[in-house]
Amino acid sequence: MIFGTLPSGQQVEQVELTSGRLRAEVLTYGAVIRTLEVSGVNVVLGLDTLDDYRTRSRYFGAVVGRYGNRIAGARFTLDGVEFTLPANNGPNCLHGGTEGFDSRVWTITERTGSSVTLTLTSPDGDQGFPGTLTASVTYTLADDALRIDYAVETDAPTVVNLTNHAYFNLKGGGDVLDHVVQMASEHYLPVDGDKIPTGEAAPVKGTPFDFTEPHPVGERYDGAYDHCFVLDGDGGVKVTAGDLTMEVTTTEPGVQFYAGGMLDGVATPFGPFAGLCLETQHYPDSPNQPQFPSTVLRPGERRTSTTTYRFI
Repeated sequence: MIFGTLPSGQQVEQVELTSGRLRAEVLTYGAVIRTLEVSGVNVVLGLDTLDDYRTRSRYFGAVVGRYGNRIAGARFTLDGVEFTLPANNGPNCLHGGTEGFDSRVWTITERTGSSVTLTLTSPDGDQGFPGTLTASVTYTLADDALRIDYAVETDAPTVVNLTNHAYFNLKGGGDVLDHVVQMASEHYLPVDGDKIPTGEAAPVKGTPFDFTEPHPVGERYDGAYDHCFVLDGDGGVKVTAGDLTMEVTTTEPGVQFYAGGMLDGVATPFGPFAGLCLETQHYPDSPNQPQFPSTVLRPGERRTSTTTYRFI
């Protein structure tokens, strides 16, 4: 179905996916997960209209890129060449710039009743990034889970870090401060005042960032989490609210845990802590921090990753 029409006249489609007790609505605008229902309860924050997504969104449910999270100073050097990006988050570049993948119309290339694949081509120089990048994301509902598969290719060396920015609320309303979180993570990335990693991976033990045992979101640190956690081995994240648990597993090395503390109930339909994000990804500012896992993609490579959100 047609969800809306952009000022340019380009139409945005909405696709419905179903499998067992799961139902999802996906938009071609930003590859947004607008709705994810578990036994009839919508567990993600979604907006009512296309205009809302254009003017009132904080990346709700969207795929962000070409580089999710922050790049310090809105610049990086690759193969001896410096590239300058839009500074849309103080002095830094956030989620790919002022016109990131979250505000693009993706193309549906495959579709079934329980899955959809969307693709996007980002031209050389888009938001300052080098190389023409072809990206695809596939959403699949199966076995009580939402699975997200990403794939990227380029015709010139570039950096890329895709993730989905869904805000989860397993109760379907209220705040998430009572959601209980557990992570297979013994280290996190401390950040400076601009939320740029300092470069170290610090132990979580003895800090409010220790989720190796379950803790409610609001129990410590005033719930103001917006940090990247280093995932250990094949471990992931578990979130529980009431009788519903969501288990997150990923092939990515980290997860940005954002508890939604900066949501603004005036600028958006949702107030602080209305939803939490678990953005599986490579580390923030990796292009400027060579000790982090590399996000460089070169011609001839096809990088893939998978993240699964399972409900039990």
